[in-house]
Amino acid sequence: MNHSLIYQYFPELSDLQQNQVEQLALLYSDWNEKINVVSRKDVEELYERHVLHSMSIGLYTDFLPGSSVVDVGTGGGFPGIPLAILFPEVQFTLVDSIGKKLKVVNEVVEALSLKNIRTINDRIEQVPETFDFVVSRAVAAMPTFVRWVSQRVKTESKHAYANGIWYLKGGDLAEELAPYKKKVKVYSLHERIPLPFFETKKLVYLPIQPKKG
Repeated sequence: MNHSLIYQYFPELSDLQQNQVEQLALLYSDWNEKINVVSRKDVEELYERHVLHSMSIGLYTDFLPGSSVVDVGTGGGFPGIPLAILFPEVQFTLVDSIGKKLKVVNEVVEALSLKNIRTINDRIEQVPETFDFVVSRAVAAMPTFVRWVSQRVKTESKHAYANGIWYLKGGDLAEELAPYKKKVKVYSLHERIPLPFFETKKLVYLPIQPKKG
């Protein structure tokens, strides 16, 4: 597992951040033997398929210090944990309805001493708070996902991009994004990361304006 791949795309990481990145392989290899949160073959490609894929959001946008991001359906902690390493001054909330997955997340967070992550074992619809941005990796078709999270987005924006969703997904997205074609942006990750794994991978940005009342 080649962690140096991360530094090709994020050369400004501090020594602390690099140390945290380098610990990920051992932590996930160890925990995956007990609780399967990453497919067996993907553990060998952890840095490319999970860490770099998660951090790729940071190639397109910066989250400002003091802002809040919720990772919905975080599973084993992706994209939330790599993004929390990348943006140490941003508060991340990692939400998943499956408790055993969050057990792994909590153990990894503690081992890395990540102070900017908290976890919630619940469905996002039951979380009463609002956030600047929602991130996720392909947990549902976009119309379903928007229905889940639209009331979790803060109304006041302070970033270059309006508050909303950053969604990692692959394949043909035309049909599910059709309802949002006037405002959605779709970025091909392969343009920034020219590796075979990223050929079909996309990053979708969708601004959200919560309904009043």
